[in-house]
Amino acid sequence: MKKSTLHKDTLVIHEGYDDTKHHGSLAVPLYQTSTYSFETAVQGEKRFSGEEAGNIYSRLGNPTVRILEERMAALENGAGALAFGSGMAAVSSILVHLTKAGDHIICSRGIYGCTFGLLGIMQEKYNITHSLISMKTEEEVEKAITPETVCIYVETPINPTMELVDLEMVCKVARKHGLAVVVDNTFTSPYLQNPIDYGADFVLHSATKYINGHGDVIAGLLIGKDADEMQKLKMTVQKDYGAIMSPFDAWLLIRGLKTLPVRMERHTANAEKILDYLKGQQLVEDIYYPFDQGNPQFEIAKSQMKAGGGLISFTVKGGKESAQAFIDSLSLIKIAVSLGDAETLIQHPATMTHSGVPEADRLQMGITDSLLRLSVGLEHADDLIDDLDSAFIALAQKHSTHA
Repeated sequence: MKKSTLHKDTLVIHEGYDDTKHHGSLAVPLYQTSTYSFETAVQGEKRFSGEEAGNIYSRLGNPTVRILEERMAALENGAGALAFGSGMAAVSSILVHLTKAGDHIICSRGIYGCTFGLLGIMQEKYNITHSLISMKTEEEVEKAITPETVCIYVETPINPTMELVDLEMVCKVARKHGLAVVVDNTFTSPYLQNPIDYGADFVLHSATKYINGHGDVIAGLLIGKDADEMQKLKMTVQKDYGAIMSPFDAWLLIRGLKTLPVRMERHTANAEKILDYLKGQQLVEDIYYPFDQGNPQFEIAKSQMKAGGGLISFTVKGGKESAQAFIDSLSLIKIAVSLGDAETLIQHPATMTHSGVPEADRLQMGITDSLLRLSVGLEHADDLIDDLDSAFIALAQKHSTHA
């Protein structure tokens, strides 16, 4: 069958692997080796010079890792992919690849806390500046472009406010000015959104999250639409910075990836039930979910996402004290950062994932002290709602005591 005829549900299981080349092993083998032997000195010379394809050293390529990369490239409709030791390794590698001292980056106004920290380091050490903007209109994006601008960096949905960016609009402006577009697609996974289809040049994931899905790997992935560009990045920044993925982590990701479609459907179904529940809670002030029909960005969500996914953010009355008291009252739902696991997780962004962001910047991003981020897992939705309900009852009693 032609690759173009296969659905993502099939690609996550079969892409990039030919069992006839691996002794008929149905499961992808784990090549847990650091180096590879050459048949002759001349073969070694040819491989190092690039005259002959083949394995050299696992920092430069590994068969298990390569299968994961090929599978991810297919899932994101890209021409090539690279696997990294963490999501932040992928973020830092692509930004190093695209920039030089004195350049400028345009970013969506809400970004992961460590990405914000990285941008601060780049500005302090190399005078690579950045602008955080809402990216709501073409005019706003155009206005942010300077002669030093080299790329546009986007999160959508944005962590943790779930704000959306119109990818087609941003990529249209970027093409007009010859700018690269990088999209962090961690919150949706390639099953629900494919930024390259809308004009993005690079897509990245913290593979720790939905790609793995089981909370036992730290990893990152970068996919590009140009094969030559990805090879150049591989043999420069990735090779020399050394931010590679281990074969064992790649093997775990390949295994986890096989269930991505069914997991995303269950995450989404559970999230939609919890969304309906939260709407009936008097102590909830605001709810942020892409496929909420009351979301002013609902039409953008429908245009570029298959479904709303498994993340919901919401605010509770009473600020930081109430937010922390609420999550302390939960028992089934765990207080933990990260997302995309089988377990449902909740965290307080202002004091956890985004605690390193200065308060003024954090508030501009929409991250208030009353905001909570819920990563909805795979448990039965009724059990999750019962746990949330107990916590709301406890919070209501606390409020009445202080009234």
